[in-house]
Amino acid sequence: MSRGHTQTSEDPDRAIPWLTTIASLAVGAAFLALWFWLLPSWLGFQVDTTGAARWRWLAAVPSVLGFAVALRCIWDFGWTGRGTPMPLAPPQRLVAVGFYRYVRNPMYVAFFVGWAGLWIIFGRANLFAIASACAAVLAVRLFVMLYEEPTLRKKFGPDYDEYRKNVPRWLPRLRPWHK
Repeated sequence: MSRGHTQTSEDPDRAIPWLTTIASLAVGAAFLALWFWLLPSWLGFQVDTTGAARWRWLAAVPSVLGFAVALRCIWDFGWTGRGTPMPLAPPQRLVAVGFYRYVRNPMYVAFFVGWAGLWIIFGRANLFAIASACAAVLAVRLFVMLYEEPTLRKKFGPDYDEYRKNVPRWLPRLRPWHK
């Protein structure tokens, strides 16, 4: 190729990360919107904050940070993994970048922190809501252990095994893991 000459056809492989990232963000946004629509009623969320203690608004900090981390993880699924968080269109590459270098399930941890913050701000603790939240956490744990991890082990083999040995499932490491 001579100097100053530009290539007219775009490399199709360069478009793939953008397309999968956009798809991942769309799936993530739909998932987040669904949970914002469904959860408030059954977790006892109530937007009326008259009489609520002002200290409860401090929980907005971990809530915002939690949802920001979740969005970054969704981005990593699309950009690095070339897939989405949805099992029907999973990542094609093992995602071990960003927050995934600290904990294997940062998206779940981030959503938990985000929702816990919102629950502190807007929620009403009652036995049904607490039991429902505990059941949801247990269901996620079982889903990860019984479906996600075996699926990832089959798909990514020794790379996933090495990742699994070095990065904890739920509690983040203090330093990022580097392969």
